[in-house]
Amino acid sequence: MKKFVCLLVALVMVLAMSSALADTISVGIVNNPPSESGYREANVKDFETVFSAENGYDVKTAYSLKNDEQLQAAQQFITDGVDYLLISAAETTGWDAVLAAAQEAGVRVFLFDRLIDCDESLYEAAVVSDMAFEGDTAVAWLLAQELEAYNIVHIQGAMGSDAQIGRTAALDAQFEAGTMNKVVQQTATWDEAEAKNIVEAVINSGEAFNVIYAENDGMAKGAVAALDEHGITHGVGGDVIIMGFDCNKWALRELLAGNWNYDGQCSPFQAAVISEMIQTLENGGELTQKLVISDEKGFDATTLTQEDVDAYGLGE
Repeated sequence: MKKFVCLLVALVMVLAMSSALADTISVGIVNNPPSESGYREANVKDFETVFSAENGYDVKTAYSLKNDEQLQAAQQFITDGVDYLLISAAETTGWDAVLAAAQEAGVRVFLFDRLIDCDESLYEAAVVSDMAFEGDTAVAWLLAQELEAYNIVHIQGAMGSDAQIGRTAALDAQFEAGTMNKVVQQTATWDEAEAKNIVEAVINSGEAFNVIYAENDGMAKGAVAALDEHGITHGVGGDVIIMGFDCNKWALRELLAGNWNYDGQCSPFQAAVISEMIQTLENGGELTQKLVISDEKGFDATTLTQEDVDAYGLGE
C-alpha cells in the first residue's frame, strides 16, 4: 500500500509538471545587445521583465548587431520549435526567407522597436517607433532655430538599421535641397568613442561647423567630449548645437543644464504590448492592430523641466 501511494504521488507530480510545461509559451527573442546604448539596455530589461518564467514564458534570447548573426539565431529558434519569434532587426533587409520559414513552421512573428522591409503578411504585428517621424521632428526643430547657416556634422548609427534610415532621411532632404550644408556624414555605429574620433577629425580639418546631429545619445556624448577637449562651447548660447536621440536620463540632464540643445524621444517599452497580443492569440482571439507606433516627441533644452526628465528619462 505504501509503495502504491508513493507511485501515485510521483504520477501526480509528473502530470502537474507536464501540465505546467504545456501551459508555458516558448518565445525566441532576437535583439541588439544591451551594450549598444542606454536605450537598448532599457529595452532588454523591459523584455526580460515581461517575458519571464513567472509570467508563463520559456524564453531564448540572441543578441547581435550583425544581421547575418541575427538571421542565424532566428532560424535556430524556428528549428527549436518556439511558439513565437520576436525580432528587433539590425538591418531592414534580408529577412524574407527566415520569416517565410517561420510562417511555414507555424511560428508567429512579432517585430519590435524597428520595422523590417518585407511583406506584412510575414508577421503578426509590429510594435515600433516611427523613426522617420523622429527624424522629421528633429529637423523641424533645427529649422525653427533659424540659424544664418547650417553647417552639420552628421554622426549616423548602424547603417541599414531602421533607426539610422529614419533619422537620416529628413536631414538628407535638407542637404539635397541646399538648406543645410553637410560638413561630414559618417557612421559611428552607435559608438561613443568612434563619434569622438569623427568630431576630432573635423576639428583638425579646420572646417567650420555649428551643429552636431548625432543619431543616439552615446554618440552625442562622444562628440561633446571632443569639443570640450578643444575648448569649443556648445549647448544653449554656445558655438555648436548638440542634438541626440533616445532620451536617456543622463542626456536629458545635459539638456537641463544647457549643455545640449535637443533630444529626440525613442520609447523602448514594447514588451507588454506584445505580451498582451500573444495572450489574445493564445486565447483564440484575433489581433485588431497590425502596426502599433509608440507615442514620442522631441525635447528642447530651453523648455525642458525636471518633471520631463523624471517622466521620460531612461535609466538613472
